[in-house]
Amino acid sequence: MAASADVIARKRYLESTGSRRFVRFWGDFVRRRPLGTAGAALILVMIAAAALADVIAPYDPVKINFADLLQGPSSRHLLGTDPFGRDVFSRLVFGARTALLVGFVSSLVGCTVGLVLGVISAYFGGRVDTLIQRLMDVLLSFPLIVIAIAVVAALGTGQGLIGNVIAAITVPIIPRVARVVRSSALSVVRMPYIEATRSVGAGAVRIMFRHVAPNVFAPYLIMMTAFLGQAILLEASLSFLGLGVFEPTPSWGLMLRGAGMQFLEQAPWLAVAPGVAISMAVFGFNLFGDSLRDALDPRLRTG
Repeated sequence: MAASADVIARKRYLESTGSRRFVRFWGDFVRRRPLGTAGAALILVMIAAAALADVIAPYDPVKINFADLLQGPSSRHLLGTDPFGRDVFSRLVFGARTALLVGFVSSLVGCTVGLVLGVISAYFGGRVDTLIQRLMDVLLSFPLIVIAIAVVAALGTGQGLIGNVIAAITVPIIPRVARVVRSSALSVVRMPYIEATRSVGAGAVRIMFRHVAPNVFAPYLIMMTAFLGQAILLEASLSFLGLGVFEPTPSWGLMLRGAGMQFLEQAPWLAVAPGVAISMAVFGFNLFGDSLRDALDPRLRTG
C-alpha cells in the first residue's frame, strides 16, 4: 500500500510539474514573442467565428434572395450581398468552417503520415530509407498546387466530396514533413539510449514510436502549424479553380470565384472580403508558426 501511495504521489507531482511548465512556456511565449501572440489571436478569432457562426451570421449563408442582388455594404448587410442576394458577411463567417475543417484535417493527416515515414526512414536506413526518400523526392519535384490539382482531378470533384479536397491537400504535405522529421530523427537514432533500449529486447515499433517519435515532436508541431496556413490557401485556390468545394457551400475561394471580373467595378466588396479573410488567416498561422519554431528550437532561442 505504501509503495502504491508513493507511485500515485510521484505521478501527481509529475503532472503538476508538467502543468507548470506548460503555463510557463506559454507565459514566456506571450511576453517575448508579440508577433506570434498576434498570430495566435488571429487564429483564435477565426476559430471563434467558425464555432459561433450560427450565432454571429445574421442570415442563412445559402439562401438566395433575388430582392437583394448586389447590395452594397450597409447596416442591413455589413459586407453587402453577392449576385444571388446572399449576405457576404454570413458566407464569410461560415466559410471559416470550411477553411478550418480542410486546413486542420489535411495538415494533421499529412504531417502525421510524414512523421511516421520520416521516423521509419531514419530508423531502418539502408534500402528502406532509399526507397522512401526517392518517393519523397518525386513528390517534392512538383509544387504543392500542381500535386493538389492532379490528386483532386484523379479523385473527382462534386457536391459533398470535400474528402477528396482534403486528400488532395494532404498528399503534397507528406514529403515535406517526412524530409524534415527524418533529418531530426537521424540524430536521435544514434543516441546511446536507443542502442541501450534495443539491447534489452525492445522491438522496432516500440523504439520508433516510444523513444524516437517524441523527440522529433517539436519539428512535427511546427510543420503542422505552418502547413495550416498553406492548406487554407490551397483549399481557396482549388475552389477558385472549380476543383474544390461546390456551391452553395460557403467557401472563401468560391466567394472569390463568384466575384468574377464582371463584378470587380460594380461590386468590389465581393472580392475584398474573402481576399482579406484568406490573407489574415494565412498571415496569422505563419506568424504563430514562425514564433513557435523560435520558441521550441533551442538554437533559435534568445533571452
